[in-house]
Amino acid sequence: MTLLIAGLVLFIVTHLLRPVAPGLRNAGIAALGKPGWMAVHGILSLLSLALIAYGFVDARANGGAGVFAVYTPPTFMAHIALTLMLVASICLVAGFLPAGHIRTKLKFPILVAIKIWALAHLLANGESYSVLLFVAILAWAVILRITLKKRIAAGETKLPVFVSAKYDLIAAVAGLALYAVIVLKLHELVIGVAPLP
Repeated sequence: MTLLIAGLVLFIVTHLLRPVAPGLRNAGIAALGKPGWMAVHGILSLLSLALIAYGFVDARANGGAGVFAVYTPPTFMAHIALTLMLVASICLVAGFLPAGHIRTKLKFPILVAIKIWALAHLLANGESYSVLLFVAILAWAVILRITLKKRIAAGETKLPVFVSAKYDLIAAVAGLALYAVIVLKLHELVIGVAPLP
């Protein structure tokens, strides 16, 4: 699981620099310029995702040191996970749209989607590499949400302002379409496992 761990560490470090270590980020921008910093950050982000994906698939396919069953979820948990993923898909789409009720109420719907995604997969997967991945991402999302709350209180970040309820309808329809694509094809194509039996 070495690659998976390396990818998770790189992902969490690169994605918590701004809220947790702004001085280090600012020093990087001063040294490289903002475009240079953004390029390095983007490359490291893509590298971390590639390491996570490859490390996860490799751990599942080949086992190895550190790979074992932490717990064995009952079969019905897979159905709960599928239902939660529908909610996560709608929240994810809502986060990219102008504010409707969903985005306004949730404040940061993309983070909500990530937390639901991680929780859903923890309910349905008990292997050590799965638990490591989803607990790490869930913890990152929780830490990021806490830092965002502090930035809101300090006036550094603004909450979305309600625009129209039509964006809730768009989020629901597009989220359902995204969910269908993931469940019917994309999950198996990328991860190698079909969510539906």
